[in-house]
Amino acid sequence: MVSTSKTWDVIVIGTGMGGGTIGRRLAEAGLSVLFVERGPAGLRPEETELNAQIWDQEARLVRGFWPEPMTVELDGVSTTFNAPLGAGVGGSSVFYAATLERPEPHDLNHSAEIPHPTGGWPVTYAEMRPYFSDVERLFSVTGTPDPLGDGDSLPAGPEMPSADKALLEAMQTAGLHPYQGHMALRNLDRCATCLGRKCPRSCKMDGRSAGVEPALETGRAELLDLTEVTRLSADQNGITKITATRQGEEFDLSARAYVLAAGALTSPRLLMASDLGNGSGLVGHNLMFHLNEIFALWPGRAFKGSPATKALAFRDTYHDGETRLGMVQAMGIKARYGEIVHYLNMAFDRSALRKLRPLRQLTRIPAAIAVRLFGEAKLFVGILEDLPYAENRVVFDADDPRRLHVSYSIAPELRARRKTFRRLIRRRLKGLRSVFLGTGPELNWGHPCGTLRFGDDPTTSVLNRDCRAHEIDNLWVADASFMPTSMGVNPSLMIAANALRVGDAIIATLSKEKTDEQAS
Repeated sequence: MVSTSKTWDVIVIGTGMGGGTIGRRLAEAGLSVLFVERGPAGLRPEETELNAQIWDQEARLVRGFWPEPMTVELDGVSTTFNAPLGAGVGGSSVFYAATLERPEPHDLNHSAEIPHPTGGWPVTYAEMRPYFSDVERLFSVTGTPDPLGDGDSLPAGPEMPSADKALLEAMQTAGLHPYQGHMALRNLDRCATCLGRKCPRSCKMDGRSAGVEPALETGRAELLDLTEVTRLSADQNGITKITATRQGEEFDLSARAYVLAAGALTSPRLLMASDLGNGSGLVGHNLMFHLNEIFALWPGRAFKGSPATKALAFRDTYHDGETRLGMVQAMGIKARYGEIVHYLNMAFDRSALRKLRPLRQLTRIPAAIAVRLFGEAKLFVGILEDLPYAENRVVFDADDPRRLHVSYSIAPELRARRKTFRRLIRRRLKGLRSVFLGTGPELNWGHPCGTLRFGDDPTTSVLNRDCRAHEIDNLWVADASFMPTSMGVNPSLMIAANALRVGDAIIATLSKEKTDEQAS
């Protein structure tokens, strides 16, 4: 175990896309960094997939899954399930499917053409653009240019299978602008892509392989795993120490600066447990996800047996005039009979017929017909932007601080935009064989964000534009909590890019403090 008496330059709580990336930035700048991670370091050869059916908390933690189930009050109905979240070095990112897509300018900027619901982020798209490029380089992102975007040229990804080529041509014929999706894969020899599971090699670039491991290699970073931070202590000058437990032992750790990167559901709970940083009353509020719109596309029976990839994406559905929607990307899953039955059963379980359990077996009939008519399909997902509402929040229980509990209501405007999104997807896919695999709204539980929003006004935000807590000078945030809107893309690239930006702010702050100390 690392020394508990040492004072570090920076302690980073969490090792996911934000924590791993900022830790690397700080260590490579010459600062001493301690990563504190609740989950295990894990073994490099692991190829574990997230499994929501494992309920034993110790069994979940040893596999790198978030151990406690999540209780959700969704539109007033309470459900409990295991969320698709990680707890180990790399966090959830070691299980992710390596999608690193840039947002659009209107995701951050206000304009007359597409007004921003918050008036715009505190930082502009132009300010973030160099950091997007940095992340794409650090994470070895590949793909072809988005015909509707302005991103940098990237190395091409692997050759697409014939089924994906057929779909790309069919999309182009339909008037769409598809491209090879932007993936954080180094595509090493015999690369297995490892979509949705841990990669046993440093091929899939995530918070571990592109963040923590390079940071440790500098010799200026150390890792403390299986360690749960329970409290932050502060005085008028900022955080003075953190209190943590490991294998039943409680101890304190101290640093010049602290970074919260435990995730948008856990970082606010830690602040609430410490009774800190909540002068605005917004800690834990403005919780957002995305809505998923999953549908199947059939390339034709001639392509039966084609491998599942995430090769294709398009943004023709990103907005409809002023209406904010989102992009579409392949899921890397084939819609075979079993998958179609699974998604139809999920839709049944959310429908008004769910109490008539015997009818659930009838979902096998349309699934069998679909496979027989069209062969094996590819699954795609439309990612619909969510917007902030103060009543959607993380619920903290002081008597059970580990409890993962959220309260969320689907806003009427989100339901309306969902209908617009589905209509637009159908219209854009005219001429292609497609079918939606869901009926009701489907929240993406793996994309929580917004619970410690940044802004210029301390009365309406928790963090300033550098993601430093308004009320705590030596506390920064580097996970998805900072986001004031969820954007219309997967948040991973934005989390990592902002972590680099926040890292630069910390480096400048600590450098100035050191210069001032030497001059005094």
